[in-house]
Amino acid sequence: MSLEEIRRTRLHKIELLRENGMDPYPSDAKRTHVIQDVCADFSSLEHSGQSVSIVGRVRAIRSHGGSTFLDIEDGTGKLQGYLKEDTLGKDSYDFFNSVVDMGDIIELSGTLFVTKKEERTLKIVEWRMLTKSLLPLPEKWHGLEDVEERLRRRYLDLIMDQNVRELFVKKSIFWQETRAFLLKEGGLEVETPVLEKIPGGADAEPFKTHLNALDIDLYLRIAPELNLKRLIVGGYDRVFEIGRIFRNEGIDREHLQDYTQMEMYWSYIDYRQLMQIVERLVMHVIEKTLGSLTHTYQDRIIDWSLPWKQIDYYDIFHEYTGLRLADISEKELKTYARDNDINTQQHVGRGRLIDIIFKKKVRPNLWEPGFLILPPVDIEPLAKRWAHDPSRVERFQIVAGGSELGKGFSELNDPSDQRERFREQTELGKAGDTEAQRMDEGFVEALEYGMPPTAGFAYSERLFSFLMDRPIRETVFFPLMRPK
Repeated sequence: MSLEEIRRTRLHKIELLRENGMDPYPSDAKRTHVIQDVCADFSSLEHSGQSVSIVGRVRAIRSHGGSTFLDIEDGTGKLQGYLKEDTLGKDSYDFFNSVVDMGDIIELSGTLFVTKKEERTLKIVEWRMLTKSLLPLPEKWHGLEDVEERLRRRYLDLIMDQNVRELFVKKSIFWQETRAFLLKEGGLEVETPVLEKIPGGADAEPFKTHLNALDIDLYLRIAPELNLKRLIVGGYDRVFEIGRIFRNEGIDREHLQDYTQMEMYWSYIDYRQLMQIVERLVMHVIEKTLGSLTHTYQDRIIDWSLPWKQIDYYDIFHEYTGLRLADISEKELKTYARDNDINTQQHVGRGRLIDIIFKKKVRPNLWEPGFLILPPVDIEPLAKRWAHDPSRVERFQIVAGGSELGKGFSELNDPSDQRERFREQTELGKAGDTEAQRMDEGFVEALEYGMPPTAGFAYSERLFSFLMDRPIRETVFFPLMRPK
């Protein structure tokens, strides 16, 4: 039977429901228990003979003469229901079997018992349609290898795959525990604008839009960083935000065009002190999310409980490339990239060249959790210079599994240095770097009023997708898809 024929048949069943005085789409539901609670308290409910009313989606129907078994699922669990012609009466029993299909959402009332096969079951004495479905659930969804199709119809993915539903419960825990940890540490949760006149705080190409009311062009934020640091200037000691970020960049295993990110800024500490806080934060969130500090990523075990190494950027770069960053020129970097088949056409300037070489030749070797520290100033225009070597900055990144999972640094609060670095970024932008940062005189002016020593850190849902060992778009409910 075609989908259209099934749909017509079910539309006819809607007419039958209405002719028999049953609304196929009522606004209320008489539920006394969720299925999870029924299962948890089954014995006492069974022995008391108490009437129980549950609701949920029909996942299976099996009829045998004058008896019908069905499985009903409500999001908290699954329970078997049992209808008997002798109990309901022939008319009500036949009516149920003539109008109820897999996929319908129904209300069932009755008492609990255990079958001869020791299956916990609800003996149904009353039922009601809550939502009549017009299209059937897929029969072989679990074997569907077309990931695109699963993501396009995510609602079916959630109905059919318990593991997918549990994944998003874990994602909720991930952000809840992030928030709980930061609040306990004295952080103030804030909200800053998504629409900005000057996009800043990251190396990324922004989305552009237009505000009709003021007739001005605006950008969707690529980071909340500069606004959060304005709040530090304003007198808040510890602020953080968990919100959406938008970057007009490619889509791959680790990147999406819009995603959730946490950024935190703690004043009167430096990057070394912040690293200690971040290590505690990440381990707390991982353990609360997974129930463990170990997990599998690409068939290898990642153990976050081991002491985190501190990896010097210059040393590890030299180890895997043979290049010494202290004195290497842009020309030499281009030659190395060409000789190693690294495409640098989209990468303008010394900092971009260092970064792409690092990602191709060095980062894949960083497997155990650790901090990558003290990179060249060329790749981080918002970080404070390292007192021992001003050509490097006080920055750290969380690395594990060959990936970068979070970044933090001592914040640059010297307005003159910040203005000069913005100018350098502006020149890179003129040279064709679409991800170069822009001059933000308003932010520099805020620094001129004085920002205390501050360290900041951010991670995004890339960390969560890493913990789940899935491409990031599979850990988002409704990722943007290419039109069919």
